[in-house]
Amino acid sequence: MGRVAGGLAAAVLLTVCGTAGAPAVLPRATPPAPPPASASVSAPPVQPLEEAYERVIAEVLPSIVQINTKAGLGSGIVYDAEGHVITNAHVVGEATQMNVTFATGGSPRKARLVKTFAAGDLAVIKVDNAQGLQPARWGDSAKLRVGQLVLAMGNPLGLSGSVTEGIVSALGRTVSEPESPGSTGATIAGAIQTSAAINPGNSGGALVNLSGQVIGIPTLAASDPTMGGPASGIGFAIPSNIALDIAAQIIEHGKVINSHRAALGIKGNTIIGANGQPTGIGVGVVQKNSAAARAGLREGDVIIAIGGKRVSAMAELTESLTTYRPGDTVPVKVIRPNGKTDTITVTLGELSGE
Repeated sequence: MGRVAGGLAAAVLLTVCGTAGAPAVLPRATPPAPPPASASVSAPPVQPLEEAYERVIAEVLPSIVQINTKAGLGSGIVYDAEGHVITNAHVVGEATQMNVTFATGGSPRKARLVKTFAAGDLAVIKVDNAQGLQPARWGDSAKLRVGQLVLAMGNPLGLSGSVTEGIVSALGRTVSEPESPGSTGATIAGAIQTSAAINPGNSGGALVNLSGQVIGIPTLAASDPTMGGPASGIGFAIPSNIALDIAAQIIEHGKVINSHRAALGIKGNTIIGANGQPTGIGVGVVQKNSAAARAGLREGDVIIAIGGKRVSAMAELTESLTTYRPGDTVPVKVIRPNGKTDTITVTLGELSGE
């Protein structure tokens, strides 16, 4: 979630490239002949792709909002005429009250939190005054194709109603957010990778196809460890089908009652070895009546593999779990507190929507 600290400024330095020395004497040039009387100067014709961009932007921008909390700002998409807005959980943070402004202008409106689903980095808020809200049109993210043109709309760096363009670069990515005060540490399964620029403040906005349908929610950008900043042209969005399913449950039930995601039912942390590298996941809490409890996982165990695949860090374990469904049976390899290695069979439960 981006914060705007002060204004944005740009300076352009213009220079004239020439050669120093005495002025040269040039021969008199013959003036060009005037154009024929029938000739006329006109603007270049608008290209079909440009027309499509203009049409989509005009259609979708009225459905994009800027969400301001005491901690920062982000974006959101109008879900229905009753005032529900879908956004990222990390945009809302711990706020229960916020202000909403529209890309088309107007005074800020008060809004309140309905519910967050932190594990999937989604949230629903509700605008108190829903008059004039324009719900977005949503598309089927299951029909997306790699190479498809898309636009990302939101409020990067607080620049309201900004639009960037790109393509669908890849589908079905599993990405985890780093856990921090400004991030839930969520793992997103089936994420859309896009080359459309995503910057702080874009989170919770719209990834849109050229039919004017929202097919994803821009959520995070990849970082380049060698540069110490965002990696250019690599961003990720939550698929629209997932966002719509979670939002509908929150609006109808006040919470997520079916996450469709598998869970072990533990709380743990990454164990760092003597070489400074992660070596496994230390089990700190085994939740009561969970899949882990029923299978015999205990506090103090260190998980080192699941389903035959090595896992060294908590993020790796969470990402591995996204490849399973609730009810699946998988082997989990652990090192017991006494140093003995053991493999236990776990029938996975369902990730809680709380």
